[in-house]
Amino acid sequence: MERHGLDEAVHARIQDLCAKGDALVQRKQFEQAFGHYRDALNLVPQPAEEWEATTWILTAIGDLYFLAKMIPNALKAFKDAVHCPGGLGNPFIHLRLGQCYLDMGQEGLAADELTRAYMGAGREIFKAQDPKYISFLETRIKPPVGQTGL
Repeated sequence: MERHGLDEAVHARIQDLCAKGDALVQRKQFEQAFGHYRDALNLVPQPAEEWEATTWILTAIGDLYFLAKMIPNALKAFKDAVHCPGGLGNPFIHLRLGQCYLDMGQEGLAADELTRAYMGAGREIFKAQDPKYISFLETRIKPPVGQTGL
């Protein structure tokens, strides 16, 4: 039996590896977490960019790099994820892309990506983030009519 087009056993193994990686990220054990995500990605059939599993594995890798403050690596992972199934239009991916661009001083690209995140998920997606990102976005887009802020 297959799930999301993947063999059920492969899908289960990928989920297990990602769960282990997620737990390690929570403990800030980034190098060990990356190993689990890499192993999960290696299980995805080729061409990997055609599988939804690749989207969430790359998103996990990008988030790991973002949290580890390895912003160029995070940017690459999220740019790759956006080209996989379900990546384009994913508010979290666009949020992290915008954050990476802003942290790298690329304000125009940051504004575009943070706007996509806001349009897809509203202000809520910014709640657990450093307030500098929503503050920056508020300088770039106008609030809806009748509101004073985003």
